[in-house]
Amino acid sequence: MELLYASCVGLLVSCGVFLILRSRTFPVVLGLTMFSYAVNLFLFSSGRLSINQAAVLGYSSEYADPLPQALVLTAIVIGFAMTAFVVILAIRGRTDLGNDHVDGQEVDKKSDKHNDSNTDSIIDTSSSNNNNENKKVKV
Repeated sequence: MELLYASCVGLLVSCGVFLILRSRTFPVVLGLTMFSYAVNLFLFSSGRLSINQAAVLGYSSEYADPLPQALVLTAIVIGFAMTAFVVILAIRGRTDLGNDHVDGQEVDKKSDKHNDSNTDSIIDTSSSNNNNENKKVKV
């Protein structure tokens, strides 16, 4: 049973890391969620895996450790709040940038270079101009 449990945790961790390293925001959110599930399973296993043991004192002479169960319950609540926050950030980033890439730039498939889809510009206030006029410089 421990081998199956450990392999499930390892599979969740590897899938989570793979999705975290993607270039779009939605797979990153899914990767963080899968990684948090793996951490929850790991925390739960820290109380020793046991079969047919009561979770509450008084029903059996053997009982399961309640501390990992409380830690996992707290981690589930925190993970849900974190996931909701990251999804809102991803939606906001998509709205502001116009795409859902993590760095905000799309990759040109022909030349493998980043194309800046944003035409944002900043104002350069260097004094190299004689009239001290502000120049727009593309970032």
